[in-house]
Amino acid sequence: MWGPEGLDEVEAELLGPPEELKGKDVLEIGAGAAQCARWLAAQGARPVALDLSHRQLQHALRIGGSFPLVCADAGALPFADGSFDLACSAYGALPFVADPRLVLREVHRVLRPGGRFVFSVTHPIRWAFPDEPGPEGLSVAASYFDRTPYVEQDEEGRAVYVEHHRTIGDRVRDIAASGFRLVDLVEPEWPAWNSSEWGGWSPLRGNLIPGTAIFVCVRD
Repeated sequence: MWGPEGLDEVEAELLGPPEELKGKDVLEIGAGAAQCARWLAAQGARPVALDLSHRQLQHALRIGGSFPLVCADAGALPFADGSFDLACSAYGALPFVADPRLVLREVHRVLRPGGRFVFSVTHPIRWAFPDEPGPEGLSVAASYFDRTPYVEQDEEGRAVYVEHHRTIGDRVRDIAASGFRLVDLVEPEWPAWNSSEWGGWSPLRGNLIPGTAIFVCVRD
């Protein structure tokens, strides 16, 4: 799944037709419990799941899978140039770094020529609205152009969660400046079958404003 709307890679084929994934070296960035890597392995690909969080990778280890788990920073990938055919990231890594170009340039480096990088993030327009699933989440409450990070702190004032806002234009410029060619920008519509409501996600909001932006990039 590329996001809360429920867009499935089997349907979307953003990495390519599933039957063509067999034998491909694929890097999942910000893998969490490696759900995407597990699906890729089932298609016959050779995934590597990378995450900064050791605890998340422990979850992946408990769930199981016959692919490597790597604990590392997405801005300093521990792989040789041209190690992978494809890379993907579903809501991983990129929203949580102050300079996403560090990650994009590293992904560009480890991809082989013609390699594809597909990543999804919260749609930038959501930053202008309250993170509420009901009607209160439908009124603009902040500037879309305010790039102040969202920060949660513990009782001692230490940042425990930080998420950075980039506009659509920022994302496009970051991609181009990192050597990629943007070939598609997917904004999944909320499907009729999805009645889920949690956090700021709901059919009400999903039918009116996009929630996820998926960028499809190629290393020429």
